[in-house]
Amino acid sequence: MSQEEREILELDVVFVGAGPANMAGAMRLGQLIQEHNKTAEEPLEPAIAILEKGKEIGSHALSGAVVDPRAFEELFPDSWQDAPFEGTVEREKLWWMTESKKLSMPIPPMLKNVGKKVASLGKLLKWIEPQLEDVGVDIFCEFPASEILLDGDRVIGVRTGDRGVDHHGERKANFEPGVDIHAQTVVLGEGPRGTLAKQLEEKLGLMEGKNPQIYAIGLKEVWDLPPGRIEAGDVIHSMNWPLGFDTFGGGFIYGMKNDQVIVGLVVGLDYSNPHLDPHGEFQRLKTHPAVKSLLAGGKMAFYGAKAVPEGGWWSCPKPWGDGFLLCGDSGSFLNSQRLKGIHLAMKSGMLAAETIFEGLVAGKVDADVLARYEEKIAGSWIKKELYPVRNFHQAFDKGLVGGMLQAGLGMVTGGRGWGIADRLGTQAGHERLKRLDKEGASLPKPKEVAFDGELTFDKLADVYNSGTGHEEDQPVHLLVSDTSVCVDQCAREFDNPCVRFCPASVYEMVEDQSTPSGKRLQINASNCVHCKTCDIMDPYQLITWVPPEGGGGPNYSKM
Repeated sequence: MSQEEREILELDVVFVGAGPANMAGAMRLGQLIQEHNKTAEEPLEPAIAILEKGKEIGSHALSGAVVDPRAFEELFPDSWQDAPFEGTVEREKLWWMTESKKLSMPIPPMLKNVGKKVASLGKLLKWIEPQLEDVGVDIFCEFPASEILLDGDRVIGVRTGDRGVDHHGERKANFEPGVDIHAQTVVLGEGPRGTLAKQLEEKLGLMEGKNPQIYAIGLKEVWDLPPGRIEAGDVIHSMNWPLGFDTFGGGFIYGMKNDQVIVGLVVGLDYSNPHLDPHGEFQRLKTHPAVKSLLAGGKMAFYGAKAVPEGGWWSCPKPWGDGFLLCGDSGSFLNSQRLKGIHLAMKSGMLAAETIFEGLVAGKVDADVLARYEEKIAGSWIKKELYPVRNFHQAFDKGLVGGMLQAGLGMVTGGRGWGIADRLGTQAGHERLKRLDKEGASLPKPKEVAFDGELTFDKLADVYNSGTGHEEDQPVHLLVSDTSVCVDQCAREFDNPCVRFCPASVYEMVEDQSTPSGKRLQINASNCVHCKTCDIMDPYQLITWVPPEGGGGPNYSKM
């Protein structure tokens, strides 16, 4: 497709992704401009837009979530309590779990949530949406940004994906070319492992001198329960079972309004056993007597899964460059010790807005202006919160017990822990997978989970309850650069872990006697819930997740 055939849309500021970072950022920018224009001799009238790949605001937004409301208080000082939070945390528990028992433990300071808010992220974003329109921000849903536009090393805009292309790559009758959107500033808040952020990392070296990013996957179901079973705002976190001492993660249970409950599991995507199946471990969690009794008589209503950036301060990429800023999960603004990122994402977006506003007032948003964003982050409560826990996740590289010890010591040593000068290094999660052809005998296979369709569900049943839908006749958006590795080398070395680490049965090895392993890779792209786990966890880094045709994917608006 030549440049001349594409429509060009000229904007001043474009926010890519309608998550909490960019929604807050666009809102703050609109507020600043409105306030400025009350007294300015020459009002500012920049064209500001949010591009969202989902069908509507919130449809691709997923989080636990227990929210620290401080960013809401700053952004909406007069109305933040009107936001549709599910409940205020008044009761919380921490369980140490074995297969059949649980022990209530003292709650460490970093996990205390009394006064915080249980929330559905999708509902919160829908509440913000009309307020964005009030401050002059345009929102374009079903506009997946697929390519960053560069002039040398300067970002000049983004290109949205083509529509109406069949699975062979041929144009259909309804073909529409993507749009080139030019802007003074592009703000990337695409969530973890963002497509455009990944392109910039590779082209501009944004991770030079940084620790590799470490991810987890969060899996979550919302259940309808019999009346009175749980109170809105009740919070339970769990440790140990079913993941054990060697795999980072833990369970969570949050009470919602209308007798609904969130039950979920976080699994670190730096586990070593390629047999591990995060979705299977999540289903196993629900078979624990304490969880099973809570869910008894209820009905599972919604499902979702999402990657979580947990590398912390030392894994934050350079957050700015000529023409762009990174916010939210794209910038690694998440506190894995507190299990919270929404407030940090929002604050990063607000700081991005303040940086851009300064440039608009000065008449030019250039690299010198955008460089101030990094200074603003360092001077804000983002660094005050993230720097003291900078070594938290990395401390668990040697297991649960060592990680808990280092976390405790970190609280009294300013985040250093025992024997750490300042920065604890790590390796990318996919590099920690052990090869079965070398260590297979020492790597046990987890017990099979019996899916009964009432308490436990297979992946396809859960995908159905995620509301996931894609146009079937479109190119596969999960690009595997060399499928021959899948049928030979990966089969021998790791037994094709993609069929297990994907929480949606996208990857399947089917019978094919023409290959060395007797199988070939089949990609069921229509199942994809956009969690990005495959892009992260593939041991050979052959998989690239790209946005599908606009509007495709899960529907998390009620999650």
